[in-house]
Amino acid sequence: MKKHLSYLATAALIASPALAEDLTVTSFGGAYGAAQMEHMIQPYMDKSGTNILFEDYGGGVAEMKAQVEAGNILWDVVDIEVIDLERACAEGYLEVIDQSVLPDGDDGTPAADDFIDDALANECGVGNIVWSVVFAVNTENGEGPKTIEDFFDTEAFPGKRGLRKRPQVNMEWALLADGVAPEEVYEVLATEEGQKRAFAKLDTIKDDITWYDSWSQAPVLLNDGGATMVQSANGRIFAAIKDDGAPFEIVWDSHIYDLDVWAIMKGTEKKEEAMEFIKFATGTVPLSGMQDVAYGPTRASAQALLPEDVKQDLPTAHLDEGVKADGIFWADYGETLGEKFNEWLLQ
Repeated sequence: MKKHLSYLATAALIASPALAEDLTVTSFGGAYGAAQMEHMIQPYMDKSGTNILFEDYGGGVAEMKAQVEAGNILWDVVDIEVIDLERACAEGYLEVIDQSVLPDGDDGTPAADDFIDDALANECGVGNIVWSVVFAVNTENGEGPKTIEDFFDTEAFPGKRGLRKRPQVNMEWALLADGVAPEEVYEVLATEEGQKRAFAKLDTIKDDITWYDSWSQAPVLLNDGGATMVQSANGRIFAAIKDDGAPFEIVWDSHIYDLDVWAIMKGTEKKEEAMEFIKFATGTVPLSGMQDVAYGPTRASAQALLPEDVKQDLPTAHLDEGVKADGIFWADYGETLGEKFNEWLLQ
């Protein structure tokens, strides 16, 4: 939290009253936002002279939808999870990006070849990290769960489970814990029977869930005893261990891995300025800086800059234990499952 406050303070000092903010960039705050401030935002302000107001949000498409439908665009650039990108792009909340203008890697590799698979798969985004949703435990509480089945076993592992309040990942985890094979999760979840099965499995831990809205809350819950195990973006837990010495352990079993991208809000009057920022922020060196919070860069030229001992902490070292998030599935079913999820919460 200290880091989050510090980078906001830095941005506020730079954006003095005499100079209105030239660009509003929105991301997820916490240690992640602090790393972006250090390796992307601040260097870009220093290089370009552009003033940036750096805000954070809880993810999803609701705020983007509200801005576009109201014709009141408050953001220029937004960091969005690919699990939400397909829907946001298809429904017209984001601008189409000309990916051909992205610069080559620092080693001379053309951008189209330098970016990893999926980083440029959607015309509305440019990939900036590979990250994962994991669960974590506080080792001071003794032996904790080691598998997703354990996470759902309240008898063997009592205590509160901290979960982000949205259907994404929770529905996948419920089916995985109920025995569905990883490669069949989205096929099953696309059926009415599969959805009922997922909610039935979530029912088994419903009374033991502590819901939260923002990724930054996950390590706080684990640290203050609000939960004995938490769902979290892997980098949040890594940062708590690395920077604060927190007695946490990441469990990679059944993690859901994905990319985040930089995108441009539909209707912004600063589309060209937004694109200049994205071109800089997705360059080789800025991307490599996200190793600070154990998120993998989306360029091969950036991966080449990472120390070997860092690579083992990245999601890319654990892909065989996880499931790739399906953004197309959530574009098709996200609204319907969101409504069903909210109804389930009220039951």
